[in-house]
Amino acid sequence: MSTLISSSSNASHSPQGARQVHLVSLGCPKNRVDSEGIVGQLQRDGWTLTGDPAAADLLIVNTCAFIEDSKTESIDAILGLADHKAARPGSKLVVAGCLAQRHAADLARELPEVDAFVGTGEYDQLSRRLGLDGGSPTLVHGERKGRPDYLADHLEPRYVAPATFSAYLKIAEGCDQACSFCIIPKLRGAQRSRTVEDCVAEARALVDRGVLEVNLVAQDLTHYGMDRADPRALTRLVRELGRVDGLRWVRLMYAYPDNFGDDLVDAIAETDNCCKYIDMPLQHASDAVLTAMKRRTTRADIEALLQRLRDRIAGVVLRTTMLVGHPGETEADFAQLLEFVKTWRFDRLGCFAYSREDGTLSGRMAGQVPTAVKKARRDRITRAQQNISEAILQGYVGQCVEVLVEGLSEETELLLQGRMRGQAPDIDGVVYINDAPPDIGRAQIRRVLVTQAGAHDLVGEVVA
Repeated sequence: MSTLISSSSNASHSPQGARQVHLVSLGCPKNRVDSEGIVGQLQRDGWTLTGDPAAADLLIVNTCAFIEDSKTESIDAILGLADHKAARPGSKLVVAGCLAQRHAADLARELPEVDAFVGTGEYDQLSRRLGLDGGSPTLVHGERKGRPDYLADHLEPRYVAPATFSAYLKIAEGCDQACSFCIIPKLRGAQRSRTVEDCVAEARALVDRGVLEVNLVAQDLTHYGMDRADPRALTRLVRELGRVDGLRWVRLMYAYPDNFGDDLVDAIAETDNCCKYIDMPLQHASDAVLTAMKRRTTRADIEALLQRLRDRIAGVVLRTTMLVGHPGETEADFAQLLEFVKTWRFDRLGCFAYSREDGTLSGRMAGQVPTAVKKARRDRITRAQQNISEAILQGYVGQCVEVLVEGLSEETELLLQGRMRGQAPDIDGVVYINDAPPDIGRAQIRRVLVTQAGAHDLVGEVVA
């Protein structure tokens, strides 16, 4: 699902003659942070942001290329902006991100309307390479060689939309792991961790701009600091963020099960502003499939960690993702996964069918699972999890929960909506608020009595 980074005030009050940029960001929250960095650097160079692609002098698509569906979405977005470019002579169209990093040479032949491709390690060079800073363009069609090595710090400009109260904080770039199905290390390069001090400095800057909730993201969050010989870096970061005045919620996303030590468990449990919510991609529960995926854990390891988390973090909410149909996955392997999901009863679970990607070890493996089988297995996991999630949500009825109020409901202007600590932005459900008092507004954290539960969302009323 695409996310348009825009500000209506920028679009309607840009100085006469000002250069305007329109950017569409695709893919994960990590890409969202990159998009905000791109816009921040262009704003530094005198550009203004517009929500109207027809008014833009520069059109940018920050692409995703993780699986086939994301590539298709990226191509569709590029073609959509190409139509706007054609209608506005002199405008430029730029393709950035993972698709550009991986397929620039091929895309250049197929998409001549694109003026330039900017890889994942070149965001800080965008204005210079395109000649947008007054110099001569140095970036032309073609795939750039070498692995990306760019790593933003808290001093880099970053666009944060007005009235933003929830933001992502990317604490590392790249990945050192070698999961057989994943192309990310080839797109993003080796792991590069920021220092704890730099991440805390950015968190403070975000709070100064009105942010109440910071969601920590990286390709592999629990590997943070390993490349700097600092294996306890994430633990220290969680505790340091707990001391940032005004930062109400901190959330951990993409926290893989390996390197998840007891010190980190204790930090989450003991840090007041750290949400007792952990997004932990597990991918599978069959040791045979985990080995084929080149994952670094066994089912026994995973179950021991899940039990520790539930024993030591009161009320912990666990989200995970599973991948079905990996080459060699048998019916017996899938049965183990289904039984695992039903046994452990995750609060949230997303299930994906394996996508065969060129350049990965899994893509070359024998035993590719037929598409129909992959989809059927995905649907079975999804149905099982839906029953589990609905039952868990019903358990909230009658409870009071803290809710970060986000504003009017996307479904109806008659309701407000927000999220409790156990709901991450964009991927989990919401809490709808009935009969809201007149003093309630966006970016407030209020206590809500849950009165109803649906398949994905909760309904309640403010009590404090």
